[in-house]
Amino acid sequence: MPRTEPLWSPSLDEVQRSPMMTFMHEASKRTARPIATYEQLHDWSVTDREAFWKLVWQYCGIVGEPGVRIIEDGDRMPGASFFPDARLNFAENLLCRKGPSDALVFRGEDKVERRVSWDGLRAMVSQLQQVFLDEGLKAGDRVAAMMPNMPETIAAMLAAASLGAVWSSCSPDFGEQGVLDRFGQIEPVIFVTVDGYWYGGKRIEIGEKVAKVVDRLPTVRKTLVVDYLGEAAEVGGGVRGAETFATAISRHEAREPVFERLPFAHPLYILFSSGTTGIPKCIVHSAGGTLLQHVKEQRLHAGIQEGDRFFYFTTCGWMMWNWLVSGLASGATLLLYDGSPFHPDGNVVFDFAQAEKMTYFGTSAKFIDAVRKSGLEPIKSHDLSSVRVISSTGSPLSPEGFEFVYSGIKKDVHLASISGGTDIVSCFVLGIPTRPVWSGEIQGAGLGMAVEVWNDDGKPVKQEKGELVCTRPFPSMPVMFWNDPDGAKYHSAYFDRFENVWCHGDYAELTEHDGFIIYGRSDATLNPGGVRIGTAEIYNQVEQMEEVVEAICIGQDWEDDVRVVLFVRLAPGLDLDADLEKRIRSKIRTGASPRHVPAKIVAVSDIPRTKSGKITELAVRDVVHGRAVKNKEALANPEALDLFRDVPSLKT
Repeated sequence: MPRTEPLWSPSLDEVQRSPMMTFMHEASKRTARPIATYEQLHDWSVTDREAFWKLVWQYCGIVGEPGVRIIEDGDRMPGASFFPDARLNFAENLLCRKGPSDALVFRGEDKVERRVSWDGLRAMVSQLQQVFLDEGLKAGDRVAAMMPNMPETIAAMLAAASLGAVWSSCSPDFGEQGVLDRFGQIEPVIFVTVDGYWYGGKRIEIGEKVAKVVDRLPTVRKTLVVDYLGEAAEVGGGVRGAETFATAISRHEAREPVFERLPFAHPLYILFSSGTTGIPKCIVHSAGGTLLQHVKEQRLHAGIQEGDRFFYFTTCGWMMWNWLVSGLASGATLLLYDGSPFHPDGNVVFDFAQAEKMTYFGTSAKFIDAVRKSGLEPIKSHDLSSVRVISSTGSPLSPEGFEFVYSGIKKDVHLASISGGTDIVSCFVLGIPTRPVWSGEIQGAGLGMAVEVWNDDGKPVKQEKGELVCTRPFPSMPVMFWNDPDGAKYHSAYFDRFENVWCHGDYAELTEHDGFIIYGRSDATLNPGGVRIGTAEIYNQVEQMEEVVEAICIGQDWEDDVRVVLFVRLAPGLDLDADLEKRIRSKIRTGASPRHVPAKIVAVSDIPRTKSGKITELAVRDVVHGRAVKNKEALANPEALDLFRDVPSLKT
C-alpha cells in the first residue's frame, strides 16, 4: 500500500533556520505579492526571473560586476542571455576563504589521507597559474585532465579557470580511445594526468596509456604527471613534453593568485555526453551560468554553508565532480574519495563520514541499493549524527531505496534525491529543505526552473506520465556544442520535440505533492502494445528481490510489436529456474501492472554500464537487435555486451 505519511518532515526550527527561508524573506521584501511558501517562491522565481536571478547573485555573494542588464532575449530558447554586461571569474568565487582550516580532505583506497588548507590550495593554484602562463596558456585555450578525484585535479581546474581557459576532465580508467574520442575533439594545449590509481584493491598503472594518448593529441604542448603510485618520473620520461606535477610547480614561489574577469557566458567547462550511441557530444558550459546555478542549488536547496563538510562520491568523468567542486564557493570543506566504495567491505565511505563529521553525503541510487542488499546497516555501525543531508542521483532511487535510507542509514535526515544532467551541469528537480520527503519522489522543481511534465500533445499534465520539459530559459543552459557552428546539433538535442521548450529526454510524472518521479530515459522507455512503460518501474519491483542483484530491461522488436525482455544478474550461487521466473513475473505483475511483465527473462553474469555507473539500456538493445554499438569506449565493462549477443531464448 502507498504511504499516507511522509518519510521525513523538517522541524519548524529546521525550516526557520534554513537558508531557503532567509532567501524567501528577502524575496518577499522585493515584491508586492505574498511569498510565504516554497510554492509561492518558485512561482515568483519563474515569472519575475530578472528579480529572482539578481537576488541570487546578491544573496549568494557572487564576486564580480553584475552589470545593468539581467536577461536579454529572455523568451528565446536557445538564445536567451543572462547578465550580458557582467564580468566575473569562476575560480575567484571558489577561492573565497583564506587560512589554515581544511579546504580539501582526500582519502584514497590505498589508505592515503591528505589535507589541503585554504592557504595551501591558493598556493597550489598560484604555482600552477605560473606554470600555465609559462606555456603560453590564454583565455579560451583548453586544459584536459585524465585524473582521479584528488586535490591536484581541483587545483589544476581552478588555475585554468583563473586565466579563462576551458577545463575538461575524465577519469583514469577510461580506455585510450575513450579519452581520444573526447579530448581529440577539443584540442587541448595542456594535459594533466597521473601515474596510476587504485581500485578494488588493485594498483593500476597507466603509463603506457598516457604515452599513447599524448602521442595522438598533437596540440598538447605540456603534460603534467601527478605522483600517486610513486612512478610519476618514470611515466613522464616516456611522454612527449612531460614533467612531474611536483617539479613543475617547484619552479615557482606561491603568491596571491590572479583572476581574469571575463563575460558571464565565457566558456568554463566542456562536458561530454555518455557516448554510447556514437562519438560523445562536447557540451560547453559557461562560467557565470555554472556558478550561479550551483550556488543557488547548494546554498538554498542543499543548505550548504561555510564550514560544512561536503562529500559526493564521484569520478572526474561525471558532472557531479563539477557540482561538488563548486561547494568551495559556499566556504565548505570538500571531502574527496577515490577508489571503490565497496573495498574492502562496503564501509569505507561511512567510515569517512564518521571520521570527518560529514554534513552532506552525496552518492548514487545504485550505491544505496547495493548497501541495502549487502546487509550492511550503517545506522547501527556508524555515528552519522553530523550528516544533515543524504543526496542520491545517477538513476532513479526506488521507493525501497528511500525506505532503506531511513531504516538502514539514518532516521533523521533530509533525503534529497536529485535529477538533472551533464546537459545542464546541474539539476531540474531536487531537494527542498522546507518540504517533507515522500517515498519514491524527488521533492520538487528547482528555483528558477520552469519544469513541467507534458503529454504527447504538448500539454502539461499532473499525476500522469510524460516528458520532462523546461518552458523558460535558465542560466546553465549550454553555451553551445563544440564543433557545431550552426547550432544544429544543440537544437536537435533539446528543441526538436517542442519548439522553444527544453525537452530533457526523461520520462517523468508530477505527483500530487508537487514532487517528481523519474521513470527513466525517454529513449529507453518500452512500448509493448503501444503503451509507454518506464524501465525504472520494472527495476523498482524486481530489485526488491534478494535473489536479484540488479537488472536491465529493453524492448525487443518482435512480430510487428515490441516485447519486454528482462535481464537479471542473480545473487551468487543462484540459477534462473522456472520457480524464480514465476516469482519475478508475479512480483512485477502485482507491484507494477500486467503490462510490465516481461515476455522473456534471461540471466546474465554482468550488466554493461558507463564510466559513471549508469546501466546502458540502449547499447544492450542494439546488441540484441544485431546492431553495432558505436562507442564501446564509453563503457566501463564493454566485454559485458557479449553476454547479450545471439541469446538463444530471444530467437523464439
